[in-house]
Amino acid sequence: QVQLVESGGGLVQAGGSLRLSCAASGRTFSSYRMGWFRQAPGKEREFVAAISWSESSTYYADSVKERFTISRDNAKNAVYLQMNSLKPEDTAVYYCAAKTTKSNWLPTRSNEYAYWGQGTQVTVSS
Repeated sequence: QVQLVESGGGLVQAGGSLRLSCAASGRTFSSYRMGWFRQAPGKEREFVAAISWSESSTYYADSVKERFTISRDNAKNAVYLQMNSLKPEDTAVYYCAAKTTKSNWLPTRSNEYAYWGQGTQVTVSS
């Protein structure tokens, strides 16, 4: 069983920055595909960003492209989401997710990921 723990959320003014972290307990973390999703009140969970095991492929939702950056540090079993130029519409609970199987991957689909963290709240004020 893979366990994921997010941290780094908080309250920030519009235009500010936050860096989210996700710590994984898996023993083969370097082989996991990792994703970030978010869910705002009353809305469906939506894709934010994803990164492959090789770090050569990253994926972003159009709404966060050029503002957010996903990265990973396999030595630390961690994935990060650097969020710059935050907007009030970025307010949501952010979830880290892991795909551990080595089958073909559709990074934007939530059902591709078998393991999820508890989430961390990000609130952006106007």
